Amino acid sequence: MVVLVDTVSVTQVRPRHPEKVNRPDALSPPKPDWIRVRAPNTRGYADTRKIVKENGLVTVCEEAGCPNIGECWDKKHATFMIMGDTCTRACAFCNVKTGMPGALDVTEPEHVAEATFKLGLAHIVITSVDRDDLADGGAEHFARTIRAIRARCPTTTIEILTPDFLRKDGALEIVVAAKPDVFNHNLETVPSRYLSVRPGARYFHSIRVLQRVKEIDPTIFTKSGIMVGLGEERHEVLQVMDDLRSANVDFLTIGQYLQPTRKHHAVMRYVTPDEFQGYEKVAYTKGFLMVSASPLTRSSHHAGEDFAKLQAARDAMFR
Repeated sequence: MVVLVDTVSVTQVRPRHPEKVNRPDALSPPKPDWIRVRAPNTRGYADTRKIVKENGLVTVCEEAGCPNIGECWDKKHATFMIMGDTCTRACAFCNVKTGMPGALDVTEPEHVAEATFKLGLAHIVITSVDRDDLADGGAEHFARTIRAIRARCPTTTIEILTPDFLRKDGALEIVVAAKPDVFNHNLETVPSRYLSVRPGARYFHSIRVLQRVKEIDPTIFTKSGIMVGLGEERHEVLQVMDDLRSANVDFLTIGQYLQPTRKHHAVMRYVTPDEFQGYEKVAYTKGFLMVSASPLTRSSHHAGEDFAKLQAARDAMFR
């Protein structure tokens, strides 16, 4: 008997994070009880997943392995990730695929708008991968997506979570001109951790992005977030708060870092719920209009409800 082995047509599966494959495993401590979440298995979750797939869309909920996906999708809340599923950066904390992305899908803005309509969203969050390969970093694609949603769903409020547009002159202005209701750009961690956690970014450039948004259009709410448990010290978190307030940022989120795989940065420690409450109290004393700080806080978690609170907080300032 002759056995033929096909060594030509079998395609090798490309690793999700090729830059991390040869790294030694980074071991994290066991998760504490307060990190537990329920598996997503509701009818609402299934309906949201169907709409997402029918429109050929990518969500950061899936790509980043968000622990809140079951809760959010059950309520038909999803955060769409535009410009593909492959990022040009290789951050140590992130589970989104890394590599060279494909060409932009010119029909994507309309698909996002249609999904927003079908889900009946009063508030939509749009994020993206980093696209350092594009001349404008994807700024015009963001603007087109915002305009498409406005045309299809004129009463829906729009929140965007953008890359830093590093070395992309004029890109930020293109996005701000499209007038999102909330402009979010996450710092992710404290400055001392950037080289190991977010090596492709620059801390003070990200601060400047947020500050510049307010300079261009003071009516747009600005928002930023960090993860804790990456080896930062308390005084460093407090300094981040001061830096963000110096840029007139309205909304701060603080959540627990969770390790996607053993090839990613380890969890150095799990911050207790009491510590999160302490951070929230301090942040409010520093002047933020809104603060969300808890182990499972994520940038777009409860975004719609939080937007209403933001509006109310700003209105109260001028009474």
